[in-house]
Amino acid sequence: MKQKNSFSGKLGFILAAAGSAVGLGNLWRFPYLAAKYGGGTFLLIYLVLAVTFGFALLISEIAIGRKTGKSALYAFKKLDKKWGFVGILASVVPIIILPYYSVIGGWVVKYAGVYLSGKTINESNADAYFGDFISSSTEPLVWLAIFVVATMIIILMGVNKGIENMSKILMPLLVLLSVVIAVFVVTRDGAGVGLEYYLKPDFSKLSVNAFLAAAGQLFYSMSLAMGIMITYGSYLPKDEDIESSVRNIELFDTLIAFLAGLMIVPAVFIFSGGDESVLKAGPTLMFIILPKVFSTMAGGKIIGAAFFILVFFAALTSAISLMETIVSIFVDKTGKSRKFLTICITIYTIIMAIPSSLGFGVLSDISVNGMSILDMFDFVSNSIIMPIVALFTCIFIGFIIKPKAIIDEVMKSTKKFKSEKLYVVLIKYIAPVLLVLILISSILNALGIISL
Repeated sequence: MKQKNSFSGKLGFILAAAGSAVGLGNLWRFPYLAAKYGGGTFLLIYLVLAVTFGFALLISEIAIGRKTGKSALYAFKKLDKKWGFVGILASVVPIIILPYYSVIGGWVVKYAGVYLSGKTINESNADAYFGDFISSSTEPLVWLAIFVVATMIIILMGVNKGIENMSKILMPLLVLLSVVIAVFVVTRDGAGVGLEYYLKPDFSKLSVNAFLAAAGQLFYSMSLAMGIMITYGSYLPKDEDIESSVRNIELFDTLIAFLAGLMIVPAVFIFSGGDESVLKAGPTLMFIILPKVFSTMAGGKIIGAAFFILVFFAALTSAISLMETIVSIFVDKTGKSRKFLTICITIYTIIMAIPSSLGFGVLSDISVNGMSILDMFDFVSNSIIMPIVALFTCIFIGFIIKPKAIIDEVMKSTKKFKSEKLYVVLIKYIAPVLLVLILISSILNALGIISL
């Protein structure tokens, strides 16, 4: 069967890929890590890693996709039959992630609905409100189904009319909302302390852990090692400049992460009186702490509605990329129609999301090493499979097909690969070492042995 249609051009590709990269992790994990590891110091480390480590992995996956015209499932196999297992591993990742990600997406839809209806979640009952909601056996399932169906509708519209056109709308809106909310927050009384904490470099917090935390956040944030960028790369026209596109994707991703910090760190400092530990709340930061913040703010209902619309856009663009990648995999595998497979994957996603949702309620007794069902799926996909896939990808490019295979693909759409020499060193030597360290530190962090 003919491969799916392509992006119309560079802008559509950049916005779709950036939409995939910009997700929930940017909005709750990045601000905490930046605050924990020295504010401006962490931002500097993150930026350096983005233009080196992140660049090498991102350009590799996009080039593999465009070179083969295949999803991850067959892209590696097409380049070398013995390495097809890497494509299989990469294909497993979005199949695991999409269901549990949709559970959180459903929570976001719920909260966006609450604030858009003109209601608010009071400081006094924010904890109980969230706990009662996620422990319910029915309501979270309804909201996750709405989230998945919204994702499905966009996928059914196709690459151009669906993913590309929606990204052209959602990504500018996401940036605009981020700027508006950030400006609102940093101009509130008492925001200066949090702003200084977030932006002022504190080199005393410069450490190996800070470096690993930045590398790990960058790795997960850019949608690497889950077949997404290979799939999107397969839709990129041959005459579009890959290197330039990757730089723009990095810029979008880093900008949204930075703006998230401007929104969240000062807001939390205003509310908590400077208690930085509040930032470590993970998902509860978004669903418990921030509603408390909004309830104490003048105009909190409006800013709360704007914030959860923003979070919904970020969650939706990432879910779109995950579902599209799975659809692409099964189109390649079965040759069946895109519409039929999209509907099947939607049903699969909702069914497989049920245990993760109920894991906070009737199935809460089921846990592995203290992890809920949702956390367990997240641990397996993010902390184990993804770093392994990325490591194998580096070895595959560096020593099997050689970096020249990627360089030649990049050169098809440009006269000069500006970062060619840096790319070779990164993909063969530096990235593999970093990925081994990320794999080890992620597992130790998930098991509670170290704290990143």
